[in-house]
Amino acid sequence: MENFVVSARKYRPSNFKSVVGQQHITTTLKNAIKNNHLAQAFLFCGPRGVGKTTCARILAKTINCENLTADFEACNECDSCKAFNQNASFNVHELDAASNNSVDDIRNLVEQVRYAPQKGNYKIYIIDEVHMLSTQAFNAFLKTLEEPPKYAIFILATTEKHKIIPTILSRCQIFDFNRIQIKDIAEHLKYIASEETIAYEEEALRLIATKADGALRDALSIFDLIVTYSAGNKLTYHETIDNLHILDYDYYFKVTDALLNESISETLLIFDEILKKGFDGHNFIVGLSEHFRNLMVCKDPATVMLLQVSENAQERYVQQSSSSSLSFILSALNVCNQCDINYKSSKNQRLHVELALMKLAKLPQAINLAALAQEESKKKN
Repeated sequence: MENFVVSARKYRPSNFKSVVGQQHITTTLKNAIKNNHLAQAFLFCGPRGVGKTTCARILAKTINCENLTADFEACNECDSCKAFNQNASFNVHELDAASNNSVDDIRNLVEQVRYAPQKGNYKIYIIDEVHMLSTQAFNAFLKTLEEPPKYAIFILATTEKHKIIPTILSRCQIFDFNRIQIKDIAEHLKYIASEETIAYEEEALRLIATKADGALRDALSIFDLIVTYSAGNKLTYHETIDNLHILDYDYYFKVTDALLNESISETLLIFDEILKKGFDGHNFIVGLSEHFRNLMVCKDPATVMLLQVSENAQERYVQQSSSSSLSFILSALNVCNQCDINYKSSKNQRLHVELALMKLAKLPQAINLAALAQEESKKKN
């Protein structure tokens, strides 16, 4: 039986071109290689799972490549590239600062730096989770980081830049990685699904991308989980929401329709059904706030692009938005926001949400009465 390799490892980018959602980083690094403007120390910082260590490895492989391509990518054919791809390169050293964070560990690293590479131009030292180094270890590293031998390049990676002492930051060229956009993650998942011959629903992939919160590695882990759960080569939206225990956005459309019809009973029955399915009232009210925000965004064609949903869902949002007044949406957002703020301090949390829903159901009537009162006052004046 062949060993299973998770998607995050199997489809790990091998060159700058295949890195997802970090074009500002990859373009700068390629230009540095092209113009021979390589700094002696780089600091890659950003959220988890966005490609910091991956870019560090690609940079390490590329600057030692013997036959760079026309667009300054590693050739993957020379001895240096082959050695790197087989994890057998003597010129690339990786250190996990989480488990090697003492002064002695840094002294050993500094001792290694003294020896020039036997083959190739550079020795690259990748230090992951560098914020875990102790203050003493940082101080022991300062001199080497500032004035390393011409063949040594340090690439530091961290998720918590604020924990790194300023004297280290001032010696590094800093690259800030972005959270990856939902659209980019969804496109990458489509590519992997096609490579693995897995049929998919676009809504399911977009839901996985949203749940990943900008981390591609998290998205790939969820993707593998759903594929395993489905026990076949089909990835559906309903299987995805069942497995991830996410409330189907269809409920928010139903609740909003009931609120616009001023039906308190129907609204409470839908909320009861949601609770019986095991969903938390707080998550529901947060999701309802997001739903109203999406309806407000749809009020102006210029802001519809801010919706991070599929085309089918976008059509439903635009349709429901046209039947909802802006006054209702803004007032509903305010009620939901207050419910969210006070939820945890409430003794009876279910009743707290139900009261908010009752207020929302009477909003159209209140808005109409306010409009009539305003007209009356205008007539008198």
